[in-house]
Amino acid sequence: MSSQPQWQKKRDPIAQARANWERSGWGEVADGMVAVTSVMRAHQILLARVENALRPYDLSFSRYELLRLLAFSSTGALPITKASDRLQVHVTSVTHAIRRLEADGLVERIPHPTDGRTTLVRITDLGRSTVEDATVTLNSEVFVDIGMSVDELRALAASIETLRRNSGDF
Repeated sequence: MSSQPQWQKKRDPIAQARANWERSGWGEVADGMVAVTSVMRAHQILLARVENALRPYDLSFSRYELLRLLAFSSTGALPITKASDRLQVHVTSVTHAIRRLEADGLVERIPHPTDGRTTLVRITDLGRSTVEDATVTLNSEVFVDIGMSVDELRALAASIETLRRNSGDF
């Protein structure tokens, strides 16, 4: 039994929200509210951990994802629109990330060799070494243990995959 007085024990605000929903007559949608609120809070928690791990590299998660995508590509370069599609974000967001990464010398824009209308974004040697180091850090500080068992992680990912599929994400 905890020696902490009852009034000092931390309460789950989402459980309190559920009680409020049910008390207000919205019990039939309380599970949905709890699921949405829980996912949003989990996003905040995980994003904070990721951003903290990436801080020494001066990378946001979106810039890291773009560098990682380019590093995984066979040539280290992709058309901006293809990068946008693969990252599932608007071209404007990718262009903003590219500007920041360009300013830091991590990527460069180059003309497409066969299509004059297309611009490629290519990872530089500095970008490649940065993303490799950042990946080691993310793997060791975040991905190795997010606070759930492997079975829980797989169940969570499967549930989110169902949500994404039912929402037309893929």
